[in-house]
Amino acid sequence: MSIKTKLSAIIFGLVLLILGLNLMLNLYAARNNLLTESKNNMKTTAMQIAVSVEQSNYSSNYVQQQMAYNLRLAAILAAEELDPDISNVKNAQLKLLADKLGVSNISLLVQTEDDIIVAKSSDPAELGMSTKGMGFWYVAFLELFAGQKVSVQQGQTLDNFWSGPFEYSTSNPEYIEKWGYYRDPSRNYIIDPYIRSTAVSDYVRIMEPEEIVRRSKEVNPGLLEITGMNPKTFGSETMQPDGTDSVNHKLRNRPIRFGTYIFGNPAEDKTAMMTALRKEAPVTIDTSALGKRVLKSFIPIAQPGNDDYVISVVMDYSVISSVINEELVSDITTSVLLLVVFFICSYALSGIVTRPIKDILRKVDDVAKGNFESPLNVTSGDELGQLASRINVMADHLYQHTNQLGRTLEENRAVKEHLESVINGTSDAIHTVDMEGRITSTNKAFEKLYGWNADDAAIKPPYLVPATVQRQEDLRLKELKEGAVLPPVETLRMKRDGSLVEVSVSTSMIRDEEGRPQAFVHVSRDMTERNRIEELLRRSEKLTTVGQLAAGVAHEIRNPLTTLRGFLQLQKEKGVLIPLHIDLMLSELDRINLIVSEFLILAKPQAVHFQEKDVRHILNDVISLLDSQAHLFGIEFEAQLSVQPARVHCEENQLKQVFINIVKNAIEAMPAGGTITVLQRIEGNSVIIVISDQGEGIPEEMLPKLGEPFFTNKETGTGLGLMVSQRIIQAHKGSMEIRSEYGCGAEITIILPVA
Repeated sequence: MSIKTKLSAIIFGLVLLILGLNLMLNLYAARNNLLTESKNNMKTTAMQIAVSVEQSNYSSNYVQQQMAYNLRLAAILAAEELDPDISNVKNAQLKLLADKLGVSNISLLVQTEDDIIVAKSSDPAELGMSTKGMGFWYVAFLELFAGQKVSVQQGQTLDNFWSGPFEYSTSNPEYIEKWGYYRDPSRNYIIDPYIRSTAVSDYVRIMEPEEIVRRSKEVNPGLLEITGMNPKTFGSETMQPDGTDSVNHKLRNRPIRFGTYIFGNPAEDKTAMMTALRKEAPVTIDTSALGKRVLKSFIPIAQPGNDDYVISVVMDYSVISSVINEELVSDITTSVLLLVVFFICSYALSGIVTRPIKDILRKVDDVAKGNFESPLNVTSGDELGQLASRINVMADHLYQHTNQLGRTLEENRAVKEHLESVINGTSDAIHTVDMEGRITSTNKAFEKLYGWNADDAAIKPPYLVPATVQRQEDLRLKELKEGAVLPPVETLRMKRDGSLVEVSVSTSMIRDEEGRPQAFVHVSRDMTERNRIEELLRRSEKLTTVGQLAAGVAHEIRNPLTTLRGFLQLQKEKGVLIPLHIDLMLSELDRINLIVSEFLILAKPQAVHFQEKDVRHILNDVISLLDSQAHLFGIEFEAQLSVQPARVHCEENQLKQVFINIVKNAIEAMPAGGTITVLQRIEGNSVIIVISDQGEGIPEEMLPKLGEPFFTNKETGTGLGLMVSQRIIQAHKGSMEIRSEYGCGAEITIILPVA
């Protein structure tokens, strides 16, 4: 396909796209405008009906007010002729009195223990009727019997009188009645005159907005249905699909207040109705009913002093669809005409534009083949002329850069060979692992150490990390991904033959330009030989220590043994037992026993059971234990412990042994009294305990020798106590440091890891 044809096709396609988008936008705007107009029309219709209902309510209230005055007057006239005690009133008397006063019937209501019932009536159907389930009617009756002013908002309230609103009769549901209830304190009953006639029922029906609903549907044929809904009972379990309700059938509680309910879906309509009431704004839904696509709008109507209700307006969607279809036909016709014109113009224009483009394409082909000479001949200053000039400049730059890239490629090849020789020549095993755990490259030292190479790893991934250290390796890789820089770690790795090797592994992260992890570089160093040498050194040090201990024990025990031998020879020569000599010999034997016991504690492995304990409690126990002894020397404890718990993994008795040893040394260092300070705090992941005294301190030249066996500045000491304490702290993965300035006391700092 030629450039001319392609350009024509591109222009035609762009125009087609623009026209298509314009058509879609027009249809979208038309649809939205029609929907908005329809919603506004439905809202306007609903508000007109609401105004009509409100006006009808005003008229109805006025009529009911006048009827209430008449019923009160009738009740007062009836009271003048009736006995205050209901037992003296007969139903026949009420019938005659109703005819005389011009009301339909008169009933008398009395209060029982848990109800208010009709005790006497001119209408036999009313006798015995309970009022307990009548809602606000029952509340009004209770307040009348209590001598209170009726507080019910519905109906009309006068002195000692209340008249209920128009409502269907309970005893004769075919009629809509008007009741009045009167009671003065001298009577034990309520007088209820009421009017029952077809005139009242006809008046109530005339006041309903059915006529304006009918006229609204005539003016706008698209309106299918207008319905007034009662939110309190609409959608109840007893409501039928057509809106009727066998339970809620009164004027005050029927689900459909006015209009019809043919295009309804009770569950869907109730949800939309409650949403409109909650938002206090119209809610419109696009749905289907009776096989038609319809728009339903639910408009909440607020009535001050009365219950709110909702007007539902249903519109046939075909009204909107017909307008949209007309708009669509008109737009498509216009678009087709425009496309024909644009196609003819674009084809003629493409011939003019493509001539210089062909020259540019020939030059680009030459550049693609490596021919950077013979520049384009620029004859115009328009965009194509500028493009030709830039192509000439580009060709020149490409010529220069191609030469430079050739030189750079040669240099990179030399650097790459040098790096590969360095990596393969190093004694450390190096391998690279991608984010899926696949080995992507290795050096010769890796192949020698582990027995794997990159080709083998591509076929069968090696299992380098034993299960015993897999968790440690996963944690290190996770920290590296999060940006941490980790030092080398001594661990175990598995060779190809399944044997384990001790290595020091240093791992680093390779990231792309945006900082995303790409791979891990592992550098392994075989630590087997070094660990063997270190183990030999440790054994040598142990033998040296054992020799020192043996020499110390021999020296310490020789002195008391010499004393014992001298006393025994003296007593053998004299042939008598000297009590003073016996006490001295027992003392020397005790000293020998003390030296041997502490030596055994130091040398014998201890069965240790570590538990999680609070250091604060251990320190308090030690202070309580030694407090009495300290007071004998005039010494006080000053403890400053952290507020938050300081829990560590420890063997409680061993830590107590360390603290008791240190505190006893502090007590012995202060024969003239003073204060021993015990500080405890938490820093990061460490619990720090600092014990200081106000004794004479330790000379500087003695500090390096502290902790050596049998080195002590006490007359009766062995020097093993501090060595045992240091070993206990080391077993708890902690550290102990002694600071002292001669004449200014001593300070011992113990650091333990937090549990």
